[in-house]
Amino acid sequence: MTETFDVVVAGAGPVGLMTACELRLAGVHVLVVERLPDIDPTVKAGAINVPTAEAFYRRGLLPQLLDDHAAKVAAFTGGQPGPQRFFVGHFAGITLDSSLVDFDDPAFGETGPVSEAWFVGQQEIERILGARAAELGVEIRRGVELTGFTDDSDCVTIWLGDTAIRAGWLVGCDGGHSLVRKLAGFDFPGLDPLITGHQAVVEMTGAEGLRPGWNFTATGIYVHNPGPGRILTVQVDGPPADRTAPVTAAELQAALRAVSGVPVEITGVRSATRFTDNTRQVTEYRRGRVLLAGDAAHVHSPFGGQGLNLGVGDAVNLGWKLAAVVAGWARPGLLDTYTAERHPVGEWVLEWTRAQIAVMRGDARSRAMRDVLVDLLATRDGATRIYQKISGVLHRYDLGGGHDLVGAQAPDIELSDGTRLGEHCADGRAVLLDLADSPALRAIAAPWSSRVRVVTAKPAQPRELSALLVRPDGFVAWASDGGIDGLEAALIRWFGQVG
Repeated sequence: MTETFDVVVAGAGPVGLMTACELRLAGVHVLVVERLPDIDPTVKAGAINVPTAEAFYRRGLLPQLLDDHAAKVAAFTGGQPGPQRFFVGHFAGITLDSSLVDFDDPAFGETGPVSEAWFVGQQEIERILGARAAELGVEIRRGVELTGFTDDSDCVTIWLGDTAIRAGWLVGCDGGHSLVRKLAGFDFPGLDPLITGHQAVVEMTGAEGLRPGWNFTATGIYVHNPGPGRILTVQVDGPPADRTAPVTAAELQAALRAVSGVPVEITGVRSATRFTDNTRQVTEYRRGRVLLAGDAAHVHSPFGGQGLNLGVGDAVNLGWKLAAVVAGWARPGLLDTYTAERHPVGEWVLEWTRAQIAVMRGDARSRAMRDVLVDLLATRDGATRIYQKISGVLHRYDLGGGHDLVGAQAPDIELSDGTRLGEHCADGRAVLLDLADSPALRAIAAPWSSRVRVVTAKPAQPRELSALLVRPDGFVAWASDGGIDGLEAALIRWFGQVG
């Protein structure tokens, strides 16, 4: 007998797990399949941005983030007390001076407690989401590979080797080499790679000759530390001959020697990966009953660690919308807003990483541009602007007119009862925050009670805002400084007709 699921998710990385958790929270019967038997141990993203932290916070997972953040800070500093923001990121290897960033800038306002939960790596994210998925009852099959599928317009038949599974929808979260993307025939335009990069944790001798941090040389770039044996190299003489070949100690040693000029000897490899600056993005995130998220939809160099955050953003945007379709109450076109909203964000990340590669090349023009950027980022305005961008606090969607907050991430408003807005989002429903104790507002929202939670509370501090409608992904769908005009239209637009 063929097994049947509402949704099958291919890939149990952070994006696949977050997508599955969002779907399951809404009651969707979901299966995750992953070809790897365990979490991939190779060096990947080492930090998260504000929208990612907020997505976890809204689902009650902030304590786990804070614990992992604290453990990583302790490991990084050797247990010595120090400033929490000793490192806030880089642009093209130009490290931002945290003392120059104006954290009192309004763009960073009302992010709430997530501001202290940024130093969390990808493996920690996967462990947190794996536990969350188990708690929600998501079925995950590891060591199982998707080998093919057919989209029959009313369902998708998915092949796991010789086993067939039927699902209403298939979500490809299976990485940059996505088989789902290839088999579904998504267009994937972009730019071919120019560099060969390596990230690894190794055992080596002769490392005393390596300088810590980011180092630009005549032959490339290398990074030594943070953490014992951690290295990164970038060579700008073209892409690797074979991207899929195993990364060997000899290859890492040759690359590190070439860019550093230091005769190190690598005696062991704990984990290693090879990367390029291949930058591509699908033109649409959905074809029929097949959708893509994360690296399956867009690939780029890892500089700045934007990939993890971009993928989590895809997942929380897609999850509630696909769940609404499965439940049968989504308005026509709701799922189309997934591409409309997320494609521009992915496009920005690709441009952001391309710009960094242009600055990191070793030619005279690139060096001149880098010198200009070094001067700019040594200013308060320059450092603050770059950190605003990489922290994600400026991300917003074009949801059309109305209040200034519409399309922005919801401020984590502190309420007079001691709670914050984010704490009322754990069940995955939208939240209508009634700050004016309005019976008329609550009467309009009442028919949507199964999809929208109404929270009536005074703000802890006086403000003009009287009401706020927050989608399950944390973005503002409607807001008012007085009155309820447009509320019913917003409820219908995002949460369907009722009655």
